Amino acid sequence: MHNETKFDEARFVRQMRYHQLGASGQLKLSQAHAAIVGCGALGSATALSLTRAGIGRLTIIDRDVPEWSNLPRQFLFSEKDVRDGLPKAIIAERRLKEIDSNVQVIPHVTHLSTHNISDLLSSVDVIVDGTDNFETRFLLNDFSCRENIPWIYGGVIGAEGRVMTVVPGTTACLRCLISEPPAPGSLPTCDTAGVLGAAVMVVGGVQTAEAIKLVVNPLQQALSRLLVFDLWDFTWKTIDLSSLSETGCLSCRDKDYQWLNTSDYQTTILCGQDAVQLYPKQGTLNLHNIAKQLGCFGNVKENRWLVRTEVEPGIVVSVFADGRLIVTGTRDPSRARSIVSKTIGM
Repeated sequence: MHNETKFDEARFVRQMRYHQLGASGQLKLSQAHAAIVGCGALGSATALSLTRAGIGRLTIIDRDVPEWSNLPRQFLFSEKDVRDGLPKAIIAERRLKEIDSNVQVIPHVTHLSTHNISDLLSSVDVIVDGTDNFETRFLLNDFSCRENIPWIYGGVIGAEGRVMTVVPGTTACLRCLISEPPAPGSLPTCDTAGVLGAAVMVVGGVQTAEAIKLVVNPLQQALSRLLVFDLWDFTWKTIDLSSLSETGCLSCRDKDYQWLNTSDYQTTILCGQDAVQLYPKQGTLNLHNIAKQLGCFGNVKENRWLVRTEVEPGIVVSVFADGRLIVTGTRDPSRARSIVSKTIGM
């Protein structure tokens, strides 16, 4: 944290009147550095609420661009953003600065991986989960346990939400609760079960409150609990995980960081989309040359973060500066690789 940071007392006067926060807590918020991994539904909600709460610095990591079907639940983005085709992290930086010009937003248009996680997250005070897959969550969990940085797990499917705060050495971690990521197809996804924007707002609010509590009073004994609710059924329950925290697991007790030691440059079917993400073998990509190559298919959107175009009806290829490709319009990895091979030659 940076002790020289100041904040506008008039702006946060009502927030500071809450006795658990006060002026000292607001100062800590203004000095804190939070990271949000994934700036979709939950990432949008927590980015907005942490910014309005007065967080000093916000790192945002996201690999994608907004789509039309994102708009009911991804609160940072507009119809214009979908048309413009800029990355979510870049849009987030601009929009959050409009809300509070004092917030420092550090956007990263990339896929979080074993190769970049230390560079991106080692300096933060707390990590908020806005991801859409358990592989990235297990990576975050191992990093949290190794670096002793707390993180807040969150998930939404349908009208149900879940939140768990992980404080290494104190609470149970994600691997204590779930030893391995669920097998593909074993759990519902937002594709199969849908998602209610109101449930996103609730989980994002709880995650924000948990992040604020960790920043304001990091020495307070965090409780090992899992919150589970269903807005449609109006059911709420808190599950005590203290028995799991006492036992520990391979990650938090035995320092077996399996997910940090696994290469994760692979083909991924993206949650909530008919889309496949690919990592080709090539190194640095020349986006301008790729844009010229894709020009034969029609109008190409090009900026310094990505190039994208529709290469056949319903199939869009996006090439990112960090070396990733996303093929939208299919969930078949073999077809996605074939399309990339035919259109770009990778």
